[in-house]
Amino acid sequence: MTEEDSESGLTESQVGEENDLPVIQLCGLVEELSYGNSALKIETGMFEKYYNKLEPRDQRHPRLSDGKVVATAEFSQFRSRQKSKSRVGLTSLTVDQKCELVQKELEDTKDELRHMRANAERDLQHHEAIIEEAEIRWAEVKKAVYDFEKDILKTISKKKGSILATQKVLKYIEDMNRQRDSTKDKLRLKNVSLKVQRRKLLLQLRQKEEVGEALHDVDFQQLKIENAQFLDTIEAKNQELIQLKLASGNTLQILNAYKSKLHQAMDMSTSLDRELLLRNELLEKIERETLQAEEDRAKAEALNKKFRRQLAEFRAPQVMVYVREKILNAELEKTIKTWERKVEIAQMSLKGYRKSWNKMKTTNEQLQAICLPGK
Repeated sequence: MTEEDSESGLTESQVGEENDLPVIQLCGLVEELSYGNSALKIETGMFEKYYNKLEPRDQRHPRLSDGKVVATAEFSQFRSRQKSKSRVGLTSLTVDQKCELVQKELEDTKDELRHMRANAERDLQHHEAIIEEAEIRWAEVKKAVYDFEKDILKTISKKKGSILATQKVLKYIEDMNRQRDSTKDKLRLKNVSLKVQRRKLLLQLRQKEEVGEALHDVDFQQLKIENAQFLDTIEAKNQELIQLKLASGNTLQILNAYKSKLHQAMDMSTSLDRELLLRNELLEKIERETLQAEEDRAKAEALNKKFRRQLAEFRAPQVMVYVREKILNAELEKTIKTWERKVEIAQMSLKGYRKSWNKMKTTNEQLQAICLPGK
């Protein structure tokens, strides 16, 4: 039996049985033992960390993982003492002790995470402040460049080499220097006030720390209880805030639905107002047409009454009078046709006379034109 077998507590019979096992079972046993060894390593590391926190630094045993060079003889002596102690009486931690170690490790991890989160938030605030300061300075630089181009470069481009442009540039530089000096004085005063405030805060913090050193374990337990109560209250308030946010979201959805309904109702009201206006215009038009129709009806009734009265007063003439009037009408029509024929003949004669007159007129003009040059 080897030294490793004696340290692991295996007997010669168990080693012989393991040597007689097949390869597959040996692989499974090796895997199981590797899992167990990894768990034991984790537990050992946690125990060493806890032990190193409790034990003073000068009484700690040397470790290979500390990064220090340990002599071979000292390490072998330490190994032999550890083996002898393990052979004398090997005791393992109980479940309660393991739970306490795990709880302590969990609290330490939470503290580390809290410190890391605080440091990260502080760094984030620092970087955000730097970015904000850079943005403010960049805005100031852009504004200064814009003002310089607006006030100076345009004047210089219009009046190159003039004394006015030079004086304006010098005045602008003096104003900028004066403004920078005033800003410097303001920042110096602000820095002094911040230093005084920082000194006061440090004094208050030191006083609080001195008062905190006088506290006892009972006070710390009371503070822990109050802290737990406050955390419960904060959790309850957070839950209530979540419920209020959900209720606010539902209320917002309902409000949006009512807003959409209100917009639809307003659109419908607008369309109804337009339709009502058109209907009113149509009604006014119909009323005007009705009045006009009433006037036309009154005029038609008056004319109808007149025609009825004339029809009632009408008396048919005698037959001989009608015949004479008919004969006279026929004669008059014949006379009209005769005179129309005579007028047509007279118009034709007039056209012929006009043609003859025009010919005579042109001939006379030609004769006068011929006779005048001879004279």
